Amino acid sequence: MKILIVIDQYDGANNGTTISARRFVENLRKRGNEVRVISTGKEEEGKYTVKKIRLAPIVNWIVTSQGMEFAKADAEKLREAIKWADVVHFYMPFFLSIKGMKIAKKMNKPMTAAFHVQPENITYTIGLGKQEKINDTIYTIFKDKFFNEFRHIHCPSNFIANELKAHNYTAKLHVISNGIEPDWVYMKKEKPKEFKDKIVLTMVGRLSGEKRQDVLIEAVKQTKYADKIQLIFAGKGPKKRAYEKLGEQLMNKPIFEFCTKEQLKDLLAYTDLYIHTSDAEIEAISCIEAIATGLVPIIAKSNKSATSQFALDERSTFEAGNSKELAEKIEYWLDNKEERMKMEKQYADNAEKYRIEKSMEQVEEMFREEIQEKTNNK
Repeated sequence: MKILIVIDQYDGANNGTTISARRFVENLRKRGNEVRVISTGKEEEGKYTVKKIRLAPIVNWIVTSQGMEFAKADAEKLREAIKWADVVHFYMPFFLSIKGMKIAKKMNKPMTAAFHVQPENITYTIGLGKQEKINDTIYTIFKDKFFNEFRHIHCPSNFIANELKAHNYTAKLHVISNGIEPDWVYMKKEKPKEFKDKIVLTMVGRLSGEKRQDVLIEAVKQTKYADKIQLIFAGKGPKKRAYEKLGEQLMNKPIFEFCTKEQLKDLLAYTDLYIHTSDAEIEAISCIEAIATGLVPIIAKSNKSATSQFALDERSTFEAGNSKELAEKIEYWLDNKEERMKMEKQYADNAEKYRIEKSMEQVEEMFREEIQEKTNNK
């Protein structure tokens, strides 16, 4: 197949959607497909490059701190790219994709979409994350302006598929994990000298409101291991300064650093427990990668997050926002090392079902289904 990926930002690896898109492109190509991308960034083979939208300074800071940028809807390049493709797959419901969807419709091209932008990703950033009416309004805008123009939508989790059903999205919803690559496997390494006598707790993700890293900082303060715990937050985002200030209350100040893939693999290999505190999350590939390396997770149980699906039992979940319960779960797993080591193997085994090869098979099947339906309706 000749597949066109439409996404606002493709360069870099500083947000989950971009990382997912790059993995999809690489793995779809490995399976013999021709794949091109239309996005912002540098010129490269197999890519149609468009300009990014220049935003007002404060808006630009908010957007870029989340590792994002918006692409201009270049109609000429969109027409050129869409004309080439057998099927067009849209990642985000913004200017580039909306224009591209309209062009694809006029050209009668097969097209599919993915749901990667949760309304809470937007509202938490501006302090309105728990305002259900606003979140519902964004779901409706996304639906009416974009998603209800498609017959097929890729949903990375059952959770987000159910959210779309609840908000009256009409497309067929394909629940397909974004998938983890083959090199995320059980691995253990000795801790670096500076952490030799420390208990390392790690969380991976943007430092933004909905991720709730503050809950983990508060939980550590309440544990009997507070003097030994070293928190490491792998990510960047607009809440970094606030979390650094909050972390000054701990005996060991948290470390905040954005990691490359190899750095992250090394970090997880000497981590003792993986913590995921997010209130809102469509899937959280970072959590699957952590359990695949052999880490027991403790995951926030939220009605706006899919991530607790990865917990094998209630010892690995806590009520979202409840730092006291999180502290208790941390103490339980640190008190019971033998049980933790046993469960590390079980978690690593369970992660096998999320391998990207399986995801690619399912995505290709979605594309073929759309192409066939478009052919039948001509």
